[in-house]
Amino acid sequence: MPTKDNINRIAKDLADGLYESYYLNFIAPIPRDLLEELATAALETNSQQSITKIYDQYLDFITLEDDLFCLRQTGRNSISYYALNRPQMRDDEMDAIITTIVDSLFSVCVTLGSVPIIRCPKGEAAEIIGDKLDKKLRDNLRDPRNSLFSSDSMATGALSFQRPLLVILDRSTDLASLLHHTWTYQALAHDIFDFKLNRVEFEEVDESVVLNDGQHPKKKRSYDLIPTDLFWKQQKGNPFPKVAEAIQEDIERYRQSEDEIKRLKSQLGIQGDAQDLAISLLNDTTNRLTSAVSSLPELLEKKRLLDAHTNIATAVLDEIKRRKLDVFYETEEKLMSKQVQEKSLMEVLSDPAAGTPEDKLRLFLIHYICTPTMTQTELDQYTAVLRGSNCTCLDAISYIKRWKSISKISIVSQAREAGTTTTMGMFSNLVNKASKFAMEGVKNLVIKQYKLPVTKIVDNLMECRSSPETDDYRYFDPKLLRSTDAANIARNRQSFNDAIVFMVGGGNYIEYQNLQDYVKPRPPAPPRRIVYGCTELVNASQFLEQSKNFKEEEIDNFRQCFQLFAPQGHVDTPDKLCFIMRSLSMAPTIVELKRYFAKYRKDSGVVEFDDFLKIVLEHRSTENTANEILAAFQQYDTQRLGYIDSKQLKYILTHTGEKLTDRDVELMLRELNVGSDGRVFYDTLVHMMTQPLAARR
Repeated sequence: MPTKDNINRIAKDLADGLYESYYLNFIAPIPRDLLEELATAALETNSQQSITKIYDQYLDFITLEDDLFCLRQTGRNSISYYALNRPQMRDDEMDAIITTIVDSLFSVCVTLGSVPIIRCPKGEAAEIIGDKLDKKLRDNLRDPRNSLFSSDSMATGALSFQRPLLVILDRSTDLASLLHHTWTYQALAHDIFDFKLNRVEFEEVDESVVLNDGQHPKKKRSYDLIPTDLFWKQQKGNPFPKVAEAIQEDIERYRQSEDEIKRLKSQLGIQGDAQDLAISLLNDTTNRLTSAVSSLPELLEKKRLLDAHTNIATAVLDEIKRRKLDVFYETEEKLMSKQVQEKSLMEVLSDPAAGTPEDKLRLFLIHYICTPTMTQTELDQYTAVLRGSNCTCLDAISYIKRWKSISKISIVSQAREAGTTTTMGMFSNLVNKASKFAMEGVKNLVIKQYKLPVTKIVDNLMECRSSPETDDYRYFDPKLLRSTDAANIARNRQSFNDAIVFMVGGGNYIEYQNLQDYVKPRPPAPPRRIVYGCTELVNASQFLEQSKNFKEEEIDNFRQCFQLFAPQGHVDTPDKLCFIMRSLSMAPTIVELKRYFAKYRKDSGVVEFDDFLKIVLEHRSTENTANEILAAFQQYDTQRLGYIDSKQLKYILTHTGEKLTDRDVELMLRELNVGSDGRVFYDTLVHMMTQPLAARR
């Protein structure tokens, strides 16, 4: 990378005369100021003649597979979902993130050697990225000194049907898929294990070692899953039961080959392993033996890969059984496709033997995302069950609640098109044979193909099909003389055969595999290709971990409020504590305030900010102010009219609970603008009473 530290290192090498000539290759374009700094260093050491070439390689991204790339592994937090969506984002910080993403996408376009048509939704980060990328491509095409794209692509105004489509989407397009339990081999490995840069790592029990307590220790295993691994290439997108059967079949074929070699050894009276056989038979001219020997290297490599995938699949199966991942996957599929459930959601969440607390939280969040409306009472009931299951990341519920309230994405679009699963007979090939995989108790779920929300969007855009979901998407063509956003241009085009789908805020293998299934060859249709990219590859655990950071933003708000009303850094009376808590929409009683103050004050008799956070946490775990006040008023509204008389309200407020003065009640009624009929709609009153002080000023 062209950083100041790297330029200083190169300058030191120039000064030391370390090499005769230098070919400097930078992953990203070197900025002019750093280039000038490098030139100055070369002149000062009289070594400019040794710099032969400087290349801008435009490789500021990571290619994981032929059709998959991401932008970052080191420093990925700088462009994560949280980094892009945190509430207190400054404009300069957002500009820096957007510029980083645009530069990387520009590198992708340069590497592919084509200028794409850009489509993106309005109103979010994807639109800003699309707009800036269009300008960057347009400036490059108009620069006669630049030759990053072929001369054909620089023909202004030309509309080539062979150009790819670049679809830029925001993660909020589909949060459910990010949380979804999966059933395919590659996506399971990413969801369950530490899987990054095509290397999977996991722990397994080492039965060869026994500790003093009789237990077996765990040892770490790691495997590189690369394209040259043919089994991985063929099976990574298949359902796990099918992968397990394929492993068993390959093991059987390997054993047959091994038996054939042993038989040949026995006939010739040769002892030793397969490698010894290869040496002893080098001079043998028998065709049958030559064929056996020539297949030995391939056989040994196949054995190595089979051992690797057997270990990986065994570890996956152990996790499926331990966490009942097949049950969670099937339940979520039925939730998202609106099918009838065998068990209610509450039963699954309450089952102590079903999954980990995080599994249950993911299941509920998918239900919450795909449910158009959920009352606060229902939400509280689910939250209580999750808390009873020891869920520790309930902040994610608060974030999804806020996201649903401000998101422009339709809840319907988060649902599945036609996703179904069928439970087939129990893995006959595995159960009937002496299989390494004990699959009993695991459902053999056969997945019916369907389009995820992202795939549906891409399908509409590639086919230039009119759809309510995509009709208002922005349209950018960098090759046109004038920038345009005319929707009719997009609809009049012929369908696309190639597309790049880029997810801002994190992608996952579930979407990647669904897109690859969508473009699988279906003769006589022409072949199509989709390249999937993202700012980072994220699994559900990592996303939930990021959701905790949104809680930190809330803590910052608490800190600001505390410092505003307690500039000395502490409160010394329950009354001051009451004022701060009520300014944050909490409504503690006098008894509760006195108890909190006595419980959390320090020896000096004051409550500081760290104590205040503990008070807030304890109070919010039990308080539901709006519902409690609403229920109290409904007791007086026996006919459920939705209002009570102002005189009755005045009597309630001055004679029950923490009694208010007549003046306090008059001020409240005046703020409510009570009419001549004296009706007070208590839902409006509750809303006013639970608003923060700042919101009512």
